[in-house]
Amino acid sequence: MRLRTALVTVALALPLLLAACGSDDSESPAVSDPTTGAAAGGTFPATVEHKFGETVVPEEPKRVVSVGVTEQDVLLQLGVVPVGVTEWYGEQPDATWPWAHDLLDGAHPEVLHTDDGFEFEKIAALKPDLIVGTNAGMTKKDYQLFSAIAPTITTDEGSNDYFSPWQDQVLQIARGLGREADGQQIIDDLEADYAAVAAEHPEWADLTATFSQGGPYDGTLYVYPPGLSTDFLTELGFTMTTGFEDYAPEGSQAEISAENVGLIDADVIVFATEDEKGFEGLQDFGTIGSLSAVKENRSVYTDGTLAGAIYFDSPISRAYVLDKLTPMLEQATAGKAPRAFPS
Repeated sequence: MRLRTALVTVALALPLLLAACGSDDSESPAVSDPTTGAAAGGTFPATVEHKFGETVVPEEPKRVVSVGVTEQDVLLQLGVVPVGVTEWYGEQPDATWPWAHDLLDGAHPEVLHTDDGFEFEKIAALKPDLIVGTNAGMTKKDYQLFSAIAPTITTDEGSNDYFSPWQDQVLQIARGLGREADGQQIIDDLEADYAAVAAEHPEWADLTATFSQGGPYDGTLYVYPPGLSTDFLTELGFTMTTGFEDYAPEGSQAEISAENVGLIDADVIVFATEDEKGFEGLQDFGTIGSLSAVKENRSVYTDGTLAGAIYFDSPISRAYVLDKLTPMLEQATAGKAPRAFPS
């Protein structure tokens, strides 16, 4: 739990249908069949500018390694099956969550870990021809070491070490594959899907919302101030609750103690609960049960997969969130959301 908290506190645009990755428009940029495991139609050499300079990818990469915590989602959505992926949390098969796992098409990439730093020797042994680390906390020294192995793509100048805007990450990865237009199509399609749901629910524009982790950790509930990991709600029309920003260290979640829980009340609260134990701990935390959104069945409780999709903040996970969360928000705004962990 604490590792995930540490990673998602850096400024994230959560910052969340599965069909959103494509378009039926025959004139749209062609996206390769994700079951082929190879990018199609890329333009090479491809040059990518980033925070440490410039990387040239000389030809279509065949062996791509993802050294960040969520980049495998973007690669898979672009039809590229990586030979190495990095475990963040959840211990999912192949370090790939259900919303993206089928795109592996039976492949089993090497699972890398960062508990003791990047596994440079293991990565080199995979003989990559492209290393992707847009969500990896990569330092300049790390970049230099990776670049000695293969062309390496990282984040834009001025971006966060982790969880820079998902749109920026998609474009960086797509540029490395020589397919920026395909990356832009993914962005456009998903943004259009969110806009369509918002248009179907104009009443949401008059409502406030709070997004919180699903249960207290060491006596603290981590709640997201406006603009930090809240785009999946504001893009649907909601206005984020304010008033608890003084409890948020710069660029991180607000640390709400039991006696201050009343600050998070809103028309709708989304709690990213992950299991029954977390849900029960939340219900017993401070005055949670006295919040109007809780008493009046206007709170959403996720399961572990939906919580993970919200935290991942990749385009394919955001599409999963849109699909699963929309009916739950409809229930909550009608005062009919169940006060129970999803069965």
